[in-house]
Amino acid sequence: MPHPSPVTWALPPEVPWPRFLRLLRQPDPPRGWLECAADLPELKKRPLLLRWIAQHPKAPAHLRAHLLARLPWRALAAVTADAAAHPQARQQATEKLQQLWATMTTGERRSLALHAPRPLWPLVWRTPSASVLAAFLQHPKLSLEALVALIQPPLRPGQAEALAGSRWLEAEPVADQVLQALDRSLGLPDSGLALGHAAPWIRGLNEEARILTASRLVTPALRRLVHPRREEP
Repeated sequence: MPHPSPVTWALPPEVPWPRFLRLLRQPDPPRGWLECAADLPELKKRPLLLRWIAQHPKAPAHLRAHLLARLPWRALAAVTADAAAHPQARQQATEKLQQLWATMTTGERRSLALHAPRPLWPLVWRTPSASVLAAFLQHPKLSLEALVALIQPPLRPGQAEALAGSRWLEAEPVADQVLQALDRSLGLPDSGLALGHAAPWIRGLNEEARILTASRLVTPALRRLVHPRREEP
């Protein structure tokens, strides 16, 4: 029975780039090979490829930290989402994204929001942009429990608008939490909110749920609006 040919641990141009990229995913490179790969002039121009070295389980800690500090946000996001990446690489990439968030454009934030790692969720949720929030509310890993935990007063107009246009509109726990947050935000200075923000969430509650939610509200006008037996004729 023929034995598989041994892996040739060379670097471009000795090996073609497709083979080199496969080597970057091998779990046991020889000592020093990753460092040499990171020094390739061609690779330094391709930060999205440097990501594979930065997240490699066998990358030395000093090399990992050096590369992660240079990676653009897209590469950092890819590291945080890759279950095969070294845990330290994922943590450092997440911390770097938290630092970069304040300087990112709205378009960059919108792109990242859909795949943001969980530690970034509070930052994303506090952004004033409804379009960024709309993208975040489509996050494949965002659970009902996690969203309800995020919806806290003060509720902002961008948050209210994004939620009302999201897939969560029919979720009763979200409706109840939005109405509770709205109740405690309406009276705040410059809240930008109005009773009309409650309308889509009231429609999603049955009569029993409306009675229960209304009993916990402190804003008289909102309480009358929510309670099914106190509606205006």
